[in-house]
Amino acid sequence: MPVKLRLMRVGKKKQPTYRIVAADSRSPRDGRFIEIVGTYAPRSDPSEITLKSDRALEWLSKGAQPTETVRKLLEISGVWGEYDSTRAVKTAKDRTRPARKGSAGAGSKSPRAAGDAALAARAGTGEG
Repeated sequence: MPVKLRLMRVGKKKQPTYRIVAADSRSPRDGRFIEIVGTYAPRSDPSEITLKSDRALEWLSKGAQPTETVRKLLEISGVWGEYDSTRAVKTAKDRTRPARKGSAGAGSKSPRAAGDAALAARAGTGEG
């Protein structure tokens, strides 16, 4: 189930406010959602953003993809920076892992690649 962090419109006509929700990407914009993560009120000056940062971070760490607008709101509130720093630490740990034996060697060529190499060798020697 691909999960997205996205906006869900609520409020009166011509007076939108939005909920930031974790929802299945296949569900409609204002339809079913899994969890409310925060709210966004664009009409107030300055616009108000309230987020449950721990819940947003948890959804991001589970692989939820934010929409462009939600990502900007996460950057403004500072949650995206926290997520980015934790993600950088995880990728650094992955890089320090030793490589597996025999994962990338000359013996790992496919039979087709070996046949193509033999054809190229014959073409160079004039055999046909």
